Amino acid sequence: MDWLSWFDAPEYEFARQVLQRGVAALYFVAFLSSLNQFPALLGERGLLPVPEYLAGFSRLRRPTLFRWRYSDRLLRWVCAAGLAISALLVAGIPQVGPPWVPLIAFLALWLLYMSIVNVGQTFYGFGWEMLLLEAGFTVAFLGSDQTDPPRTILILIVWLVFRLEFGAGMIKIRGGREWRDLTALYYHHETQPMPGPLSRQAHLLPKPLHKVEVLGNHFAQLMVPFFLFAPQPVAGVAAAVVILTQLWLVATGNFAWLNWIAIVLAFAAVSDPVAHAVFPVIPLDWHGAADRETPLWWLVITLAATLLLLVLSYWPLRNLFSKRQLMNASFNRWQLVNTYGAFGSVTKQRIEIVVEGTLDNAPDDSSDWREYGFKGKPGDLRRVPRQWAPYHLRLDWLMWFLPLRTVHEEWFYAFLGKLLEADRQTLRLLRDDPFDGEAPHLVRVRSYHYRFSTRKEFRETGNRWVRTLVHEPIPPVSLRGSSGRRR
Repeated sequence: MDWLSWFDAPEYEFARQVLQRGVAALYFVAFLSSLNQFPALLGERGLLPVPEYLAGFSRLRRPTLFRWRYSDRLLRWVCAAGLAISALLVAGIPQVGPPWVPLIAFLALWLLYMSIVNVGQTFYGFGWEMLLLEAGFTVAFLGSDQTDPPRTILILIVWLVFRLEFGAGMIKIRGGREWRDLTALYYHHETQPMPGPLSRQAHLLPKPLHKVEVLGNHFAQLMVPFFLFAPQPVAGVAAAVVILTQLWLVATGNFAWLNWIAIVLAFAAVSDPVAHAVFPVIPLDWHGAADRETPLWWLVITLAATLLLLVLSYWPLRNLFSKRQLMNASFNRWQLVNTYGAFGSVTKQRIEIVVEGTLDNAPDDSSDWREYGFKGKPGDLRRVPRQWAPYHLRLDWLMWFLPLRTVHEEWFYAFLGKLLEADRQTLRLLRDDPFDGEAPHLVRVRSYHYRFSTRKEFRETGNRWVRTLVHEPIPPVSLRGSSGRRR
């Protein structure tokens, strides 16, 4: 019947290509991050071992393939499978077949990564974990090259972008006063979890420009998302605003794949004519004169998925307009149709936790204390921060949270113990081991106030950071306990 043709969106083929390959690429990064870091953080000999966590695990609440058994070898097989499937999707190989082939591939990624997230404890407690899971599940129903993109699924992806952007905007307006008086960017570039190579330059911009940044953020997150549902080319222009603002965040910080997935998902609102108008190299008719007909069984599957996601949308929609808006929360154990948001308030000062060790048995004022260097978080005053996103340095991110909460966390004490043992897999998470694999006799923890150097200070010293000692929250400890006594 002719009215069924509405469910097909042949003019969004470019969008489907970006969505499928882009989300798959981010899954590849996520599995690579887990392969490299999970065993040291959460493995059998990790800081928060999964086997111990599973002992008190509720099987009914958190779906995971590890609920029956966990081993580091099994984790590596899960990551390897995820890497292989996501690489195939990036190459577009499953998309050549019937629509059920990429469907199964994306659902496999969703299930494999959800299995990791649901045992990841605090190291996987980030909003972009559930965002990647929801995106993977939704994109699974975009079909293959043999069918036109399903319009209802594209609309649901736009709905996901709306919740991501508008939810973040509402969190800020309801949060700290700095977002309402437009001063948030006086601090954010300096105090954000993991600055990038351009963060200092962004911080040193004139304060009137920082106020313009905040106004631009409010416009992009509180007004533009509504236009994503408008007819073309208005929706395409709104998507371009989202993409450009997210690229600015990519350039000035390291937020894992949060900004990149927002960029990818925004293409759901970009039609082929709009994309062609901006970049003529993008063809207007992606598959030429190919006559594609959507099978009835596939239409039924996509409509069933649409209905499911619409029903699950009730709770996040209510949350968006609630006075007690939740941030980065899931309303079901499958982590579908979640609520998102970030930085409802901005920290005004940057406090860094610095870990030092010494080979002296009885340290005094003349002892040689050497600082451990982290890959992403600030430490060395002269070092230019690196660009890590979309790769996620989980240990570095958790180190940023310590002064905001407490250094007396179970995983952090386990981390100090691993340093005292010179544990190899833990040391591989760091940029610099000052003892070259030798175990220190003692370690201590100090907190410093960090700030970006001014242009004048940088010319005089070459330092990009200026730091001041605040206090010593954990005095020297050893495997024998404080002051060298056996624990």
